[in-house]
Amino acid sequence: MLRLGFPVLGVTDVPRAVAFWTEALDLVVSSEWQSETWRTLHHRDGSGRALALMQSASPAEPRPRLHLDLFVETAEEQHREVQRLVGLGARTVEWDLYPSDPDFVVLADPDGNVFCVVDLSHVPSEGDESAS
Repeated sequence: MLRLGFPVLGVTDVPRAVAFWTEALDLVVSSEWQSETWRTLHHRDGSGRALALMQSASPAEPRPRLHLDLFVETAEEQHREVQRLVGLGARTVEWDLYPSDPDFVVLADPDGNVFCVVDLSHVPSEGDESAS
């Protein structure tokens, strides 16, 4: 039976990506399938795989069709987490597709992979084609 594994991010610098994503999401590096071009990251609580990082020569897409949404519970938490992630090496992305009252903030990791920090307390950007 086919089942979903986990998201894999293409990165140009595996050690830098490991440092960013383990700090960003409180993950730990696993030795599972470990190589110079691959790292599997697990949840710190031992509940399993969370994310994989694979070395890639292709550039990150500025408007990827598939991306990560990271959830927070409040606008205040969203602001704090965005600032923390920027401090870890993420950058804010100029996003011309924001709706008038967005529930998400678009960031890019140090490799340029776009992801969103979504405030779950905010009314979702339902029906808005520019939503994350």
